[in-house]
Amino acid sequence: MINVLIVEDSAVVRELLIHILGSDREIRIAGAVHNGEEALEAVARERPDVITMDIHMPRMDGLEATRRIMETWPTPIVIVSGTEDPREATVTFRAIEAGALTLLPRPLGIAHPDHDATARELVQTVKLMSEVRVVRRWPRTRGDSAPPVLPGPVLDPAPAGMQVVALGASTGGPPVLQAMLARLPKDFPAPVLIVQHMAAGFIEGFVHWLAQSCAMPVHVASHGETIRAGHVYVARDGFQMTVERGGRIVLSTDGGEGAHRPSVSCLFRSVAELYGQHAVAALLTGMGRDGAAELRVLREKGAITFAQDQASCAVFGMSAEAIRLDAAMYVLRPERIADALVSIANDRKGRRTDGIGPAYE
Repeated sequence: MINVLIVEDSAVVRELLIHILGSDREIRIAGAVHNGEEALEAVARERPDVITMDIHMPRMDGLEATRRIMETWPTPIVIVSGTEDPREATVTFRAIEAGALTLLPRPLGIAHPDHDATARELVQTVKLMSEVRVVRRWPRTRGDSAPPVLPGPVLDPAPAGMQVVALGASTGGPPVLQAMLARLPKDFPAPVLIVQHMAAGFIEGFVHWLAQSCAMPVHVASHGETIRAGHVYVARDGFQMTVERGGRIVLSTDGGEGAHRPSVSCLFRSVAELYGQHAVAALLTGMGRDGAAELRVLREKGAITFAQDQASCAVFGMSAEAIRLDAAMYVLRPERIADALVSIANDRKGRRTDGIGPAYE
């Protein structure tokens, strides 16, 4: 049985979540509380396998509750949010930054025609997150400084330099992408294209949150726009994002690959076809195999390829498959990948180095 603690301010929504999760034979409701203070007490008492967490609550909100839980009794947390407003969603992504694994919109009411689909998504997510091993987050103080720029691995840059960077992530990806983008300068000499698997309705808020710590402009990708160096483009909900000749973004509703739309595979394949050896790509934390085979194609075409290492992954799935396929030239922590991107960017003449540094660090 998967023991679930429900933390939700609204009595109506709380009962809905109890009904949906309690109807599954593999789930037991360990408790249902209505604020963060009660959540801390329940976690220490019940030791649940998964927590569903509201954000806006009295006495202690979901952000602070997430922080304290991850500092005391680390537990997989699923944020169940009732807002899609980009500015309010920033708080939701701060909870992801604090250690929550993923987020979902509140399930629709029983009378709504899409109730069954949203209920299934909640149950499936809770079950998947129950299998994730989380680690303690140590408290941060005001005196904490930004992480230092580390010396990157010795790289063999693409012959004509880097013309595009493509990144793919799923579960655990938002804080990883935030940390990586925060290390890139505003004059970064290539566009950055991102596919992040995420529940529908949160991409605008995700982009708004990323923009607060990124020196480069961050956009939700638009069909037909030309990608520009020093800009970040995030794939839209429900659309495949590819690039075509001239560096134009193409958004389409073509069939999802492995139920993903957008899919990392679709983006990586188009980047491999258009840019080949002039591309750099990285596959990050997440469940499944999306993008792994295409990262191998990129490497075969001469691109520089990275995979996130196991120790820093919330879920060692996508990058693990890339490593298994020998698709990644380098397996590194996210901040090391970002510093390597800066190192490649600084070598605008495409000068070859004397050797390749260690692929695993």
